[in-house]
Parts: sequence; structure tokens; C-alpha cells
Amino acid sequence: MGTAAPGGRTILMDSPSRTERALGAVLGSAVGDALGAPFEFGPEDAFSARFPVPGQGGEMCGGGGWDPGEATDDTQMAVLVAESLLECGGLRLPDLFDRFRRWAAADPKDIGLQTEAVLSSGDPWDLAAALHFRTSQRGAGNGALMRAAPSAVHFARAGREATMDAARRIAALTHGDRAAWEGTAVLHELIRVALAGDDPLHAVEETLRRVHPDHRERYAVVLAPDWHPDRATEFNGAVWPCLASAVWSLRTTSSYEDALRAAIDLGGDTDTVAAVTGGLAGAVYGGAAIPERWSEAVRVPLPGFGGRVLRAAELGELARRLDEPGHADPGVGGGGRPVGPTAP
Repeated sequence: MGTAAPGGRTILMDSPSRTERALGAVLGSAVGDALGAPFEFGPEDAFSARFPVPGQGGEMCGGGGWDPGEATDDTQMAVLVAESLLECGGLRLPDLFDRFRRWAAADPKDIGLQTEAVLSSGDPWDLAAALHFRTSQRGAGNGALMRAAPSAVHFARAGREATMDAARRIAALTHGDRAAWEGTAVLHELIRVALAGDDPLHAVEETLRRVHPDHRERYAVVLAPDWHPDRATEFNGAVWPCLASAVWSLRTTSSYEDALRAAIDLGGDTDTVAAVTGGLAGAVYGGAAIPERWSEAVRVPLPGFGGRVLRAAELGELARRLDEPGHADPGVGGGGRPVGPTAP
């Protein structure tokens, strides 16, 4: 049984189990990150030019400072989110910020300039991003989107309001611009819909109604069915075109693999666009749709955490635990103190 998506595409929505979809979201995001990393800041169509025939292998090629299959800061921060949620029994923002700060201090291979400035400022967890944004007026990068798959899975069972609120609060730890909060909230909600076995593309319109009024119109433009990445007004390292490119990649393809190829072929910030696409497409198609030649190659080093390196099996176990019923109140930051918005 399938459902017709905009543009005439059909997604088989009832085959993967919820567990498979949760695995697809978490592992799929990591795979996209590692697959796209060697092509970062490169030209359009570079992936297909190098690997014109899907399935011949070698796509986890490494390069640009990355070993084959090595995940970047995108997945490293996503794992920190996952482990904080699980070890704390829910969202404890001071703990999560401390993990981010410990990781940033360990000299990871890559870290966003904005995220690094916030985490190295020495300011308190509930003020650092806001203070940085106040002086820089730069806070709408895609750095909160890239790490969103684990928290989207964790809060999905709690419903739309809870998952979107949690997304905003986690994003606000490092990004002071509400545009980043809202984009992350949209991604959380689309993944939540996919985990339930429904088509996230059909949920875009309703999700937009839950976006803060100051940001709704701009997201409506980039998430419209007729939007194309060529119409982006910013580099896809910004939150709007990054999220939109992921939705476009899902909308215009019919498999996890094809969605990832489309995302990386856009060029630019390929690791993050592919990580976001991978999380969303993975939730739609399930973990079994991720090519083994990709998933078996993935490795996620965690600087600052004892030299640990996670592989697909460990990511799968995180996904399983994140999807288990029973979640803490996503509105509590620590000591009962919330951070970020409480409602759109």
C-alpha cells in the first residue's frame, strides 16, 4: 500500500516498523553526514560525476580531511544529544551544554564557527547563545538541524507540541536566532510524522501553522512544493535552504539512496544537507533501506570522550533506546529552569 506524494511520487509508508524507522532516522543521518563530507564546498553534481552508477561501491570514499566513512561534527553532536537524553532520563539542558563544551574543547576536526564561539565563550548555558547573537547578529546557521535526528526520535511519542518545543530548546543552546529554532522544530515534527508511518510531505502545511508567526512566511516559501534549490537566497549552510533542500530531496526521489544522491549533488554544505536528508528519508524508508555498503563503513569518533568510536551497531542501539516509551518533560532545562521559548 502506498501514498501519492506531491509531484506524483509514491512512498511505501506501511512497510517499515516504527523501530526500523527510528533506526533509519538516527543511522540514516550519520550515513548522510559521512557520505557527504568529502564533497563539502564542492560543485554541483560532484557525487554523481564521481559515482555515476549507483551501487558499484566506493562511495564512502573519504577525502577533504575525512577518512572513508568518518562522520563529522554533525553526527558527533547528535550522539552527544542522544547520550545526554538517555543518561539523564530526558532533556537536561545544562548537561547537554556541558557535553557540547567538553567536545568542543577537545579540538574536533570540524566545528561550526558560530557553535565554537558560543561553546568557548565561558558564558552560562542559558545565556551563551543569546549573548553571542546579540553582538554578532549571526545565529541562523544549520548547526542545530544537523544534530536533530536523535531528539526527534526521543520526543516523537510525546506528540507534536512536545517534540517541537524540545527542538526549540535544544537549538537555543547554540543558536540565538529564532529562525534556527523554528527550522529545527519543523524537522522534528516531520520526522515524528514519518515515524508514525505517515507521509511528512503531507504534514508540511499543518506544521507551518505551528511555526512562530514571525518566521512562518519565510519557511512557507522554501517548503512549498514548487520550491527548487536554485531559488535559494542564501548558501545552504543557513537553516532555511538546508531544511528546504532536504525536503526537496525527499520530494523529488523515491528511495533513501536516491534522496541522498540528490542532496549531495546540490554541492555546498554537503555533509549537513545530507545528514538532514538522511534523517528524514531514513524515517520514511526505514533502516533496511540504507545500503549496507554505506552503513557498514560509518564510524563516529567522539573527541573529548575517551577516544570512543561508534559504529552502526552502536547507533542502532541508541535509536532503539531513544524510541522506547517514557519521556521526561521537554520543557525542563535543569533545576526547573527553562531556556528558549515555551510556545510558538
